[in-house]
Amino acid sequence: MKNMNVLITGASGMIGKLILNKCLESEQITDVISLVRNPTGQIHHKLIEVIVDNFDDHSANKLYFKNIHAAFFCLGVYTGQVADDLFKKITVDYAVAFAKTLEENSSQARLCLLSGAGADRTEKSNTSFARYKGMAENKIVAMNLNFHSFRPGYIFPIEKRKEPNVGYKIMRALYPMIKSLGKKYSIASTELASAMFDIGLNGSDQQILENQVIVKHLENLSATTRKVEG
Repeated sequence: MKNMNVLITGASGMIGKLILNKCLESEQITDVISLVRNPTGQIHHKLIEVIVDNFDDHSANKLYFKNIHAAFFCLGVYTGQVADDLFKKITVDYAVAFAKTLEENSSQARLCLLSGAGADRTEKSNTSFARYKGMAENKIVAMNLNFHSFRPGYIFPIEKRKEPNVGYKIMRALYPMIKSLGKKYSIASTELASAMFDIGLNGSDQQILENQVIVKHLENLSATTRKVEG
């Protein structure tokens, strides 16, 4: 499908930035609307950057949610960086507000949510991350949207960055060992972004994509590409 319009939030983050760049490079996409809190300074003829003051309420910006074909919610914060109430607001309330406004204005759109491994739809987990991710998924899946939730394990940042905490510094150092454990536990940032981008544009029969499913999707995509090119 060509002449697609894409909506994204969280485009300044590790995965959102990679997806945004893929959207800007794609010949299938006409317009890319990026919801941001602060101007990024990025300029591209496809890019429409919208400054959002309140991610709880998109009523003032609902025009930008119209005629959308694919949407990516990549906004998030690392556990421990903010107080629990703010962590819940960002993880649950912001995601649900985004999805609800999309449903009201482009119910045919395909929504890709950057969730996480261990997301608990029973909402009983003692871990805030798992409980709130599951809560967000539950609220969105009840909407009239073509919804895909991505649950990656450890995401290895291909681009060098300042790690958010000591735990992530250790995980980065241990990545070769984690990767050797198999497809269930880790994925490179570029791989995750590629999978989300492809499914956002072309869909999948899977609503919940655990880490190993994401990796398998990429392997199938790569095999199909090689077959076409061969």
